[in-house]
Amino acid sequence: MNKAVLEFSSRPVNVSFARVAVAAFASQLDFTLSDLEEIKVAVSEAVTNAIVHGYDSNPDCTVRLEIKVAEEFMEIEVIDHGKGIKDIPKAMEPAYSTNPERMGLGFSFMQSFMEKFNVSSSPGKGTRVKMSRRAGTPGRKAVPEQ
Repeated sequence: MNKAVLEFSSRPVNVSFARVAVAAFASQLDFTLSDLEEIKVAVSEAVTNAIVHGYDSNPDCTVRLEIKVAEEFMEIEVIDHGKGIKDIPKAMEPAYSTNPERMGLGFSFMQSFMEKFNVSSSPGKGTRVKMSRRAGTPGRKAVPEQ
């Protein structure tokens, strides 16, 4: 297994940094360009959620990105220590958002582009989004893990 851990400021400019870092790490596996694009979108959504919802766009907080690859499998975790999610099932509903300026499709995108998907959160303590995908396997319609 190969792994990387990155921590970066909760600034919107770092969403693209996270995308590129994950894509570079994923390139060790046999993902297609389309696969890589879907993985980058899922990571973008998870990091954006951490920044916008977890930290209320406070640029002075930290987002943690953990990436693991083994054989043909990739696991990604995006972790924040922000305000957390009170009602995860509600937050996972398409078009639901605590911010009226957002579309509320982040979790839907993450689920559709990854094979496995899990959100754990504690109000006041933060959120952990864990998602994984096997190279050569479409990530369509992941069922949230409990």
